[in-house]
This record gives sequence, structure tokens and C-alpha cells, in this order.
Amino acid sequence: MPLAESLGIEFKSDCKRLSDDELVEALVCLANSEGGELWLGVEDDGTPTGLHEAHQNLTGLPGLVAARTSPSLTVTVSDFAFSGVRVARIVVSQSGTEVATTSGVYLRRRLKQDGTPECVPMLPHERSSRAGHFGLADASAQPVAGTTLADFDPLERERLRQAIRQYGGDRVLLELDDESLDGALGFTIRHGSGERVPTLTGLLVIGRETALRERVPTHELAFQVLAQQAVRFNEFRRFPLLKALDWLETNFRPYNPEGEVQIGLFRVPVPLVDMGAFREAVANALVHRDYHRLGAVHVRLDDQGLTVSNPGGLVDGVTLANLLVTEPRPRNPALADAMKRIGIVERSGRGVDKIYRGMLRFGRPEPDYSRTNDYGVVLQLSTADADQAFLQLVVEQENRREGKPLPIDTLIVLAALREQRRLNTEALAEHIQRDPGQARRTLEHLVEAGLVESHGNTRNRSYTLSADVYRAKGEQVAYTRQAGFSRLQHEQMILGHVQHHGEIRRNEVMDLCHLNKDQASRLLSKLKAEGKLVQHGNKRGSFYRLD
Repeated sequence: MPLAESLGIEFKSDCKRLSDDELVEALVCLANSEGGELWLGVEDDGTPTGLHEAHQNLTGLPGLVAARTSPSLTVTVSDFAFSGVRVARIVVSQSGTEVATTSGVYLRRRLKQDGTPECVPMLPHERSSRAGHFGLADASAQPVAGTTLADFDPLERERLRQAIRQYGGDRVLLELDDESLDGALGFTIRHGSGERVPTLTGLLVIGRETALRERVPTHELAFQVLAQQAVRFNEFRRFPLLKALDWLETNFRPYNPEGEVQIGLFRVPVPLVDMGAFREAVANALVHRDYHRLGAVHVRLDDQGLTVSNPGGLVDGVTLANLLVTEPRPRNPALADAMKRIGIVERSGRGVDKIYRGMLRFGRPEPDYSRTNDYGVVLQLSTADADQAFLQLVVEQENRREGKPLPIDTLIVLAALREQRRLNTEALAEHIQRDPGQARRTLEHLVEAGLVESHGNTRNRSYTLSADVYRAKGEQVAYTRQAGFSRLQHEQMILGHVQHHGEIRRNEVMDLCHLNKDQASRLLSKLKAEGKLVQHGNKRGSFYRLD
């Protein structure tokens, strides 16, 4: 059997006739997870044993599943023959809403410690969490049971108004009284009786710490500093968000030393971690975390860098492959909107760009989200030494733009070429998460600006940083190694090929040296004129041998 049971594939034996209820529950379990395939008539070890005689006619199976699920599931059924026995493959897609059997059973799929999957009941808080993942519900806009307006802290209200001034928030909010401000930021909603009650957003932003501990036990922030395995700082807090951010920044600054670089007439600060990227990363973790899941937002600084993690994976539609270009999809829209209007997070919803800019501007590696999974987002920011020459390049380009920052696509392309030396259009398109056409336009602008050079013909074209950039960094030899190879070594490559294989044709020169037709013809003519090669044949049939 060419299959192995995994999170998206399940086997069900049908020797003793799998009951309709068991079959439907297994499909509900898959639909409430990632979707997948159920192979009926296959043992747990992958051995096909065949369908029970009651399931030989598969025509009515889709209708049975639809009739016994709510909302109705659509499945695709096909049959296969393995080792002389007939089995059925039932494919079900991931459902955008939670699905139950008509008898009220909600199930989801998970992996056990040994790596094998199992179906478990979907609990009420998991159903709410799943609705938030798909953007079907906003937990931050819901009232918090058992709370009253007395759970709002007057000191946090004052901190809120100060934050709006400090971070350049919506200044119209400063003109509102407390009740109007609560309504404008979604801190309260009204019951049918007209009474105002706090929402989760209100409690998180201006709630008392005691109320947060009792009513929102999932909210917690941890800050840890580890140096050579020694714990230098390790504290957990349940402060309201604005106080938590102030507390974290105050305690983080002593561990974030800042140097300076002289660029022209100006001294440019070079911190260990860019504070703009730090604030955005932490704020994003607090705003977009899943408040149905237990677990703290962790901020950890160690010898490798800064790690920020939060419970709850990326929401539906957001992946690591489109993080830079997808439209904002907050898990908690009401909370995200309030924090934008206060000025804490990026108003445009492009906070990821700010994090990337804070890393790449200093010549450090890209932000690393590779450890992110379905249960949590993990962001790692390297604290490697800054590349002062690259920073100087960026600052000079910004000065030419009258202080405007470089477009994020431009910064990513320059950083990628700095790191990997030579890349083609397709590879750079993956870095900026756009199509090759957009990547090509970005590269053309950089070529015109004298920052990037192209090499090779259209089909095999690749790009490096320009000679001027390498010269400014004092790496002329590295430039020659990357860009000069084609000019210095093409002749030797051609002569070596002829020496080993006896002859060479123009199309072989094009493939060997990544040249277009005209370039290959000129190079062969040059070698012929110098007496190094002799031409045999004419036009398309011509080939060249050693003299």
C-alpha cells in the first residue's frame, strides 16, 4: 500500500462493516482539521483488506455524509484496486466553519506523542478559537462575563491618552469624554437594557490587573534574558497592554546597547535590536495572539538573538509565503483597530514591513518565522553585528530620496544579493513574495540607480550588487569573483571543453557561458581570429576545433 497514515490521511478497516456513525464522525474530524483523505477498507498499518459487501455500492455515500452532517459536508468518493481487493478513497476539504454530526458530535484531529493521529472532542473554547482563525468571529469585540465599568482603571485611562499623544495616534480621540472614548475604541458595548459592559478589548487596554487575572486568565507577558545559559532576567506580568508595553521597553533597554556610525556629517545610531522592529513585533504578538489558548506571549533575548512568540498560529489565508504581501487579517479585529488608532501598531496594517526594515537596514539577516506552526507564531530576530558599509549604502540612498525610506522590496533585494551574492529573477521574486514581473521591475530600477548589475542573456540572466557597491565595501576581489568570472574565464571554459570533447558549437557556448546568440558568436569569432580555434562547416552546421 503506497500510503502512510498522517494528519491528513486516515485508514479505516471495513472487514466487520464500519458503521455509518463511525464513518461520518471520521469525516467530520478531518473537515474540522486540515481536511484530507479517508481510505475505507485499509488497516491501520496500510494493508488493504477490502470493502465490506454492504459498501460495495459507493454511489449513495456522498448523500449519506451530507444528510448526517451539519452544515452538510461535500465529499468525493472514488474506488481503487490494491492487491486484488477493492478499497474506497473519500476526500473531504477543510471546512471554513465547525462541522458536527446531526447527533451533535464535534470532533477535531490531532497528533499523539508518538506521531499518530487521533480524533478528539472539540471543546467550546476550541470552537471559538477556530472561528477566530477563519475570521468568523471576533473574540476581542465580545463582552467579558462578570465584568462592570468598575473594572476599568482610571490610571490606565490617563496612560491611554498619553500614549495617543506620544505615538501619534488619532488625536480626535483626545477630545472625547470617557464614555465616548470607550465607544469609539470598542471598549464597551450596550446590553439590551442599555447598560454598558466592558469588552475584551476594553479590559485588555484599560482594565485593572486584578480583573485581568480573574476574567482573562489567558493573558500573560513573559520577558527573559539569557546569556551563556545564565538567567539574567525572568519575569511574568499580567498588566494591561499599554502598561505591559511600557514595562517591557523599560526593562529591555538596558540589554539593548547602542553604537554609532559616522556617515558623512551625521552619526547614525546602531542598536543591538532596532526599537521600531522590537515594538512592532511585541505589539503584533499581543494583538494577534489567540486569547482562547492558555500560554504567555514570550519575549526572550539570548546569545542568538531576540525571539518573540505567541499562542495561536497564523490566521486562515496568511502563510509564510505571503506574509509580506497579503492583506491585513487580524485575529482580533476590534483590538487591532483600537491599537492602530492609539498609535501602538502600524496604521496601514503593514507592521511586518517595519520589522523587516528594522533588520535589513543594518545589514542583518531577514526576520525568521520558520518555527511558526498551527499552535503559535515564532519570530526570531538576529543580533548579528551590523554591516556598516551596507548601512551607509542605505542611508546614502535615503538621503538622495530626501529622507524617505527605501521601498521594502528594494531593501529585501539588496539584502538578498548582499547575503547570497548572485541570484536570478525567480529567486528574488520568492524573497519579495511577488511575481517575477514585479521582481524584474524592481531590479530594473536598481540597475538604473547603479546599485545592481545584470549578467548573462535574458533566459539565464542573474544579478549581483554593482562594482561601485563592492568597492564602497572594500570587497573588489569578491566582485571580480562574482561578476568578473564570465569575462575572465569564458575563453578558458570554451578551450577546455574543446580539449575534452573535440569540438564545440555555438549553442553549446550559449549554455556553457550563459551568453545570448550574438555574444557567443562574437566570442567564437575572437578565438578564431586569434588562431585558437578553427571553424569547420558553414552557418548552422558550423563547429569549432583546436588549431
